Amino acid sequence: MYKKLIIGFGLFILILLWLVVSIYPDWLWFKNLTFSPVFWKMLLSKFGLGLVVWLVFILIISINLYVAKRLRPRNGPEITFKADGGYLSQLGLSGKTMNLLFIALILVISFLIASKSSYQWDMVLRYLYQQPFGNTDPIFNRDIGFYVFSLPFYVFVQNGLLIFFILAGLLTVWWYLKDEITQVITGFIQAQGAPISVPKITIALKAKKHLIFLGGTIVLLLAWGYDLKIYKLLYSTQGPAFGASYTDVHIKILAFKVLIFVSLGMAVLFFLNSFKPRMKVIWISGGIWIGAVLLFANILPVVVQKFVVKPNELAKESPYIDYNIDYTRRAYNLNKIKEVDFPVSDKLTMEDIKKHDVTIQNIRIWDERPLLQTYRQIQSIRLYYDFNNVDVDRYLINKQLRQVMLSARELVVNQLPPQANTWVNRHLVYTHGYGLALSPVNEVTSEGLPILLIKDLPPSFEPDLKVERPEIYYGEKTDQYVLVKTKTKEFDYPKGDKNVYTIYQGRGGVHIKSFFRRLLFAIEFMDSQILFTTYLSPESRIMYNRRIDSRVGSIAPFLDYDGDPYLVVSEGKLYWIQDAYTTSNMYPYSRRSSKYLKNRKLNYIRNSVKVIIDAYNGDVSFYMIDEKDPIVKTYSGIFPDLFKPFDEMPADLKK
Repeated sequence: MYKKLIIGFGLFILILLWLVVSIYPDWLWFKNLTFSPVFWKMLLSKFGLGLVVWLVFILIISINLYVAKRLRPRNGPEITFKADGGYLSQLGLSGKTMNLLFIALILVISFLIASKSSYQWDMVLRYLYQQPFGNTDPIFNRDIGFYVFSLPFYVFVQNGLLIFFILAGLLTVWWYLKDEITQVITGFIQAQGAPISVPKITIALKAKKHLIFLGGTIVLLLAWGYDLKIYKLLYSTQGPAFGASYTDVHIKILAFKVLIFVSLGMAVLFFLNSFKPRMKVIWISGGIWIGAVLLFANILPVVVQKFVVKPNELAKESPYIDYNIDYTRRAYNLNKIKEVDFPVSDKLTMEDIKKHDVTIQNIRIWDERPLLQTYRQIQSIRLYYDFNNVDVDRYLINKQLRQVMLSARELVVNQLPPQANTWVNRHLVYTHGYGLALSPVNEVTSEGLPILLIKDLPPSFEPDLKVERPEIYYGEKTDQYVLVKTKTKEFDYPKGDKNVYTIYQGRGGVHIKSFFRRLLFAIEFMDSQILFTTYLSPESRIMYNRRIDSRVGSIAPFLDYDGDPYLVVSEGKLYWIQDAYTTSNMYPYSRRSSKYLKNRKLNYIRNSVKVIIDAYNGDVSFYMIDEKDPIVKTYSGIFPDLFKPFDEMPADLKK
């Protein structure tokens, strides 16, 4: 007894430690960014959904096995073994052990199902907080929000319950027939290839009632599935265009309605026969259902398509092709394009050129690829600096709006010389990049090089492009964690044959002052040096998850992000701006993209959010720039502390 208690307590402690190590660093990270409510909403939603799914599965299985245990005859067939004890006996697989293994198998299956289902937390929250789109589909006249938010949830629930009851049915059959099955298996093992006699398998009357009732429940869920399939026809790919075609609307909808009626009737027969089983009625109703599936769902649509639609395809399919075009434009926000006639004149004069001098001065002649190589050659300055890519922006320079190209100078610790590539240098000294290179899009020197308006270390710049905080602790190449405010100074930038050092003055990173946190992060990053280094002080902070795409994706994984965040200079500081999109693959009649995004082909997209990341402090702000988008409005309801109105964005960044 005490041994079991000790083992149970030990397992509880191990699970608790695993939860602390898994969750606590993430919570500290979210807390530092003032997004604790977002963290807890996501975590509890995942856990809550997984728990609900687990409980529903266990409840369905437990009730059916409990009923089966009560109804199963106690005088099952005798199981014989060889004189030496038999194969199963040698393994020590007694009836009690087999039952424990059976329970363990159910628990493992339930855990796997619940774990996988928990990843659908986003879909469940969207259903609960959904906002209407304000327009309807052309076939059923339902708000688009039903298809984007509700239909995926209903399909999730229907599929889950169907799988649960099918598994319950299989496990119940096994429970009723476990003695017969065990006898057959044992016979095969003992016979070693010789012929054996298979016992006659009979199912008791009470067991038949139970199994018939289970069958009725499964058929009832199939009827619900047919109802959902009617709405899923709006994503059909069988016609000439994406969405429901003539055959889908005129035949398949009718077919699914017939199958709903047949399935409901079959379910009623199953439930009635669960009181007084008449297997003949069950087999007849099953045959009718199979016949209805073959005739209405398979044969009839093919016949109509071949003999009615094909000879008159243009006339029959034209309305549905128009739906596809119209709803694709709506989904991609292409239905608000205004066509404006622009008269062309070939009488260009010098006065016209002078009149539009600002436009002429902003015509790009630099290509991003050679400019990136040029930046690397003339502005990297040291081997451990690198420019990841070139972005295009506009700035007011000398009272004129100029188009420029720019790139951040980031520090890549993997490019440190071998003798300098130590743990202290990688995590305590070489912690950040420094400054940027910026040049007009259409100017070159006599040597063919760009004219740099921001350059060198420390940065020199035009008065309108001042850079007072050039350090880059958060960027596109900041993959490793760093420790700041330690007892050793950080490398800031090279100056001739010497180096300039600094101490971090910002608010980025998580305090690592206690022994517990040092142990926690040592485990998190699998790095014992964090625990044993003597360079840490009570003020020390650890910065992790510093790369831009990983940073914003951890906070809001339900948004899709542009793959190229771009650097901007604003009021002397450096910021990253990343475009975020709300997407869906459930907009009816809208053609889906040819490429996959997050394992799906989307058919709705809005550039609804701009994300601003402070390159020095790591602060992240999500601004809603399309407040009419129903999906971002839904997420704003789910996470009221995450999104800010566009009006709250600093004026200089809005430019």
